[in-house]
Amino acid sequence: MRTEQPPVLEKSVPPRQAVRRAAVLGHQVGQSLTPVMHRAALAAMGLDWGYQSIECDETGLPGVLAEPAAGLAGLSLGMPLKRAVLPLVDEVSDLALDVGGANTVIYRRGRSYGDNTEVYGMLTALQEAGVGSPGSAVVLGGGSTACSALAALRELGVLEPTVVVREPSRAAEATAAAGRLGMAVDVHTFGELDSLLPGTGLVVSTLPAGAADTFAAAVMHSRAAVFDVVGSAWPTRLVKAAGFVGVTVIDGLSFMAHQAARQLELMTGQSDIPVQVMRRAAQAELVRRAD
Repeated sequence: MRTEQPPVLEKSVPPRQAVRRAAVLGHQVGQSLTPVMHRAALAAMGLDWGYQSIECDETGLPGVLAEPAAGLAGLSLGMPLKRAVLPLVDEVSDLALDVGGANTVIYRRGRSYGDNTEVYGMLTALQEAGVGSPGSAVVLGGGSTACSALAALRELGVLEPTVVVREPSRAAEATAAAGRLGMAVDVHTFGELDSLLPGTGLVVSTLPAGAADTFAAAVMHSRAAVFDVVGSAWPTRLVKAAGFVGVTVIDGLSFMAHQAARQLELMTGQSDIPVQVMRRAAQAELVRRAD
C-alpha cells in the first residue's frame, strides 16, 4: 500500500537586512578626517557599518542623492556641496536654511533631511574652552564656514561681529546669512585687520590651512582668544603664536570631533557618541600623515 508523504514545507527565510552605511562626499575627500573619526566611533560603539569616501562635485551630487546606496543612513558633506544640497533634499532644518548650508544629510523612512552640525560643533568647542561671552568677535573669512561661525556667535550673544575678507564682495554669503540670523556684520578687508583687533574678545579664523599664517603676529598681540577651525593641519601657526601669550585657544580638532559626533548622533539615533575616541583617531591620523 502506498503511503502519502507529508508535503515539504519551504522554510521562511527572512529578508536580508541591508548593511547600514554612511559616507562623506566632497572635493579632495581623501584628505578628510571625517572617515577616520566616524569609523573609530562606530567601532567603539560596536556598530558594524560601512563607511565610504566619495569624490563628488556639484554636478555629481544630484545623482548620488537620487539613488542612495542600500542601507544608507546619512552623508557628511564637504566643500563645495553644503549650499548645493539645499534644494536637493526633501526637508531642510531651520538652522541650515539660516546659515545657508547643510553639512549633513540623514535618510529616514525614504526621505532625506539636510541639517547643519557645524554650528553645534563650534559652539560646544567654544563653551568647553570657557568662552561663554566674548563680547565682541572678528571672523576671518566670509564663506560657508564663516556663516556657521556667525550662528555660533549669535548663541554667545555677539550680534554685531566683524567679518574680514580679501575684498568686500567675498563677504556677500556671510552678509546674507547674518541677515537671516537677525545679525548685523561690519565688513572690512585684511588690510584693515591691525586696526580692528585691539579690544576684540575673540578671533575666529575660518580660512583654509595656511591662509591665516600672515596674521598670526597681529592676532597674538591683540591677546584675543583664538579659534582656528582648521583641524587638518593642527596646530596652525595662528594657534602656536596665540599660545605664546597665554590666551585661550579653541581647538580646531575639538570642533571637528563635536560636529562629527553630532552627525553620528543623527545618523544612528544614539546619544552616547564617543567624542574623545573621534578626537584621538584624528590626532593619530595627523601624526601618521606627518611621518
